[in-house]
Amino acid sequence: MTRQSPWILALGVTLVAGATTLAQRAPAGGYQDLVTLYTDWSAFERPPLLEGAPDYTAATTARRHAALKTYQSRLAAIDPKAWPVEQRVDYDLVRAQMHGMDFYIRVLKPWVRDPAYYQSIWTAQSDTPAHEGPTHHAVVELWTFTFPLSAEDEGRLARQLHGIPSLLRQARRNLTGNARDLWMTGMGTMQSQVEDLTALANRTTTAGDELKAAIRDAGAATSGFVSWLELQAPSKTGPSGIGKEHYTWSLRNVHLVPMSWEEEVVLLKRELARAHASLRLEEQRNRGLPPLTAASSPEEYTRRANAAVTKYMAFLKDKDVLPVQDYLDPALRAHLGSYTPEATRNFFGIASHYEPITLFTHFYHWFDHAWMKATPHPSVIRRSATLYNVWDSRSEGMATAMEEIVLHAGYYDDNPRAREIVWIMLAQRCARGLASLYAQANEFDIKQAKAFQVEWTPRGWMRPDLDLLGFEQQLYLRQPGYGTSYVTGKALIDELIKDRAQQLGDDFTLRKFFDELNGAGLIPVSLIRWQLTGLER
Repeated sequence: MTRQSPWILALGVTLVAGATTLAQRAPAGGYQDLVTLYTDWSAFERPPLLEGAPDYTAATTARRHAALKTYQSRLAAIDPKAWPVEQRVDYDLVRAQMHGMDFYIRVLKPWVRDPAYYQSIWTAQSDTPAHEGPTHHAVVELWTFTFPLSAEDEGRLARQLHGIPSLLRQARRNLTGNARDLWMTGMGTMQSQVEDLTALANRTTTAGDELKAAIRDAGAATSGFVSWLELQAPSKTGPSGIGKEHYTWSLRNVHLVPMSWEEEVVLLKRELARAHASLRLEEQRNRGLPPLTAASSPEEYTRRANAAVTKYMAFLKDKDVLPVQDYLDPALRAHLGSYTPEATRNFFGIASHYEPITLFTHFYHWFDHAWMKATPHPSVIRRSATLYNVWDSRSEGMATAMEEIVLHAGYYDDNPRAREIVWIMLAQRCARGLASLYAQANEFDIKQAKAFQVEWTPRGWMRPDLDLLGFEQQLYLRQPGYGTSYVTGKALIDELIKDRAQQLGDDFTLRKFFDELNGAGLIPVSLIRWQLTGLER
């Protein structure tokens, strides 16, 4: 979920001492007690404030870790064995998020190891339920503001920006880690924040003095922070991966993906081979057909993109693939992208300029956003995005699965060359995921991870001179398990389709499957499988 700024919520933020009192409530055993515990823990999960910014200092973090154990004890005292499966799923969701907090404190320690953790300015909405990777608790979601700003929004934005200098002063004390690749890539992230604040200043030249001062102070603090990072950089010599053992623990206990590091390597190698082989077979099949042509102007791109969405939505409805509500079309059409000159076109831009739907099928993400808003889940535990990226196997797995589902359902029958792009996209996801696995095991540094991703992405579409490559490998280094979630999540969805089809027989339909899948909420695929089939992970 998008975390709200703690200075806005200051009165509602539970301090460590108070949270400990909540944690020590007498345990009970009913589902409502789980909901109460979840509410208490969610308030506790937000750190207290220190000089107007979230407190990630070592002393406070240690106290919070001790308090977390009390919440975990409360959870362990609740016995869900007699509950319906749906409620037991909620129990596992709460436990996974507590495990996520524990993992962050014990192992990942982004406030200690990762300068990018202190990025505050976010200019665009994530297509996933929450930010892909670790973010602090006071981020400024600039995309939520409408410009020119109203007087009320000026004040709100100024209050949020006021916390940045304090946070970055604290960061200099907290960042004692020795993770070189995280440090070096984090410098770039924070320099981007300088540029974002400069752009914000240029957008608000008519704003009041309070906002102008807040932007100026935040920009100066960020610039100073970048300079400090640069001075410290030569001393950073250590690895950035967390190691195979920690990776597997997080995968199984936080993300609820029933695999190990080694098993993910096997899966992604197999899928990489399948993607490359399928591409070559498709090329053989299409050898007599003319090549695809890319959109060559902004007008042509816009026309192609809108026509593709119209065709796609009609296809989903006519083929009865999934329930097509009225709000899905505008949800997708709002994120079509725009024309990019060929010289600066990144991997996904290349795909969308040739055939927009090859990328837009991955935008199942925006369907998810629309469904969450229009039909909130009845369980408060599932209503918003789970913390610590617990949702990644479902969110990224379903988006990736949709690319191939649409292919097999016949969307590209009148455009066979576009099927080649589907396999290129799968190969890219496998290549970057494998690279991230080797990086987490400290078998690759980030330079080697990038080179591997470039080498195994077909047709030279993964260009090393563009920002996308660095962004992806930085993200996957910062958030263990995210780089593989596209492929492992898809594999788990394949398994779910298999199991559900076996159970339902002739009654199985894609529409029914999607109804059930979406109805379960954005939770790990392993839990959806348990709820729908009764088969525990």
